Amino acid sequence: MTTETTLPIEKDAITSFSKAHSEPAWLESLRLEALSQASVTPMPKPDKTKIDKWNLEDMKVSKVDSETYASLDNLPDEVKSLLNPAEDRSLYIQRNHTAAHLTLSKELQDKGVILMNLQDAAKEHPELVQKYFMTKSVPVTTNKLTALHAALFNGGVFLYVPKNVVIEEPIQAVFVIDNHEVDLYNHVLIVAEDNSAVTYVENYISLAEGKPVLGNLISEVIVGNNAQVKYGAVDTLSKDMQTYVNRNAYVKNDGRVEWALGLMNDGNTISENITNLHGKGAYGDTKTVVVGTGNQIQNFTTKVIHFGKNSNGYILKHGVMKDSASSIFNGIGKIEHGATKSDAVQESRVLMLSPQARGDANPILLIDEDDVTAGHAASVGRVDPTQLYYLMSRGISKTEAERLIIHGFLAPVVNQLPVEAVKKQLTEVIERKVK
Repeated sequence: MTTETTLPIEKDAITSFSKAHSEPAWLESLRLEALSQASVTPMPKPDKTKIDKWNLEDMKVSKVDSETYASLDNLPDEVKSLLNPAEDRSLYIQRNHTAAHLTLSKELQDKGVILMNLQDAAKEHPELVQKYFMTKSVPVTTNKLTALHAALFNGGVFLYVPKNVVIEEPIQAVFVIDNHEVDLYNHVLIVAEDNSAVTYVENYISLAEGKPVLGNLISEVIVGNNAQVKYGAVDTLSKDMQTYVNRNAYVKNDGRVEWALGLMNDGNTISENITNLHGKGAYGDTKTVVVGTGNQIQNFTTKVIHFGKNSNGYILKHGVMKDSASSIFNGIGKIEHGATKSDAVQESRVLMLSPQARGDANPILLIDEDDVTAGHAASVGRVDPTQLYYLMSRGISKTEAERLIIHGFLAPVVNQLPVEAVKKQLTEVIERKVK
C-alpha cells in the first residue's frame, strides 16, 4: 500500500531549473517522473533510528553559482592539503554546486577516459549517462529520498573508464561547501567497463557553518566483468548539515569493488553502503571508520548482497563514540538463492569513550542457499584496561595511551586509503574529534 503525500516542490520549478542548465530532454523527463514518484514512495526506515523529525525530505530546488578556481594556487589551504602532489594529477573540484576546477591528463583523455561534471556529461555523453544513471545500482524508486534526489540533484561528477584501460594514479574529487546556506544534492557516477581498473578518492569538506541545511548524497559504481574499482572517501561535513548518504555498487562477473570510507561528519547522518554482487566470482570489500562526537545521532548500514556464484563479500566497521554521541552499526550479509559457494563475512566493533556515549552493533546474516560460508563478529565496549595499563606501565600518560589505542583501533580502515594526503587528513580529523 502506498500513501500519496504533498510535496513542497512544483513541477514548473523543476522544469525551469532543467532548462536554465540546458539539460537534455531525457533528463528533464527523468526529473519530473522522479518528483511524481516521490509523492508515493516511502521514506527509508533505518533500524532503531527515528528520522521523522530530521526533515530530510524537505528538499527544494537549489542552485548556488560560485566562482571557479583559476588555478590550484587559489584553493583554500584546507583543500590544498588534500591533494596528491603528483604533477599529472587527475582532479575534479566542485565549489558548492559549481564545477570549479578540472584536470585530466592527455594520456587518459586519449584512452577515452571521461572525467567531468555530471550535468555536463548528461549533455555531452547522453548514451552513457542515461544508461547508468539511477537504473542499476540505485533505482529512482529505492525510497523517497532517492526519488527526490533524482528530481533535484544539483552537483556531482561522472567518471568513465573504457574497456581494458588501467589507470595507475588515483582520480580525486573534492566537494567544497563554503556557503553556509547551501543544500547539497550531489551525485557521483562511476562506470568501469570490462577489464578496466581505477582508484577514485573523494572528499566532502565544509568550510562554513550557518543555518541548518540538508545533504543528500548518492554514489553509483558500475563494475564491469573482471574490472576493479577502489573507492576511498572522507566525509567532513559540518554539524549544521543533516545528511543522507547512499553509496552503492553493481558488480559483474569477476569484478571487484573495494570501499575505504572515513565517515567523519559532525552532524546527524544516515548512511547506506550497499554492494550488489551480481556476477559469478564478484568480490566486495567494505572498510568503514566512524567517529561520533557531541550529540550526534548516526546510523550506518553496510550491506553486501550475493547474487552470483562464488561471490565474496567482506565488511569491516570500526567506530569510536564520545560525549553523548550515539550510533547504530548494521552489517548485513545476504546470500540469495542460487549464489552457491559464496562467502559472507563481517565484523563490527564500537569503542565508547564516555558514559553517555552509545553504540549498537547489529550483525545480520540472511542465507537462502546451501553450500556457502558465512560468519560475523561484533563487539561494543570501552577502552581495554589491560591495554591501558600496559602502555601506562611504559611511562605513557593515560591521555596519550588512550589516544594510541584509538588510533590503533581505527588503523585497519585508515591504512586502506590510497592517497597519502587523504590518509593524513583522515588521521588529523580523527585526532581532532577524539582529542
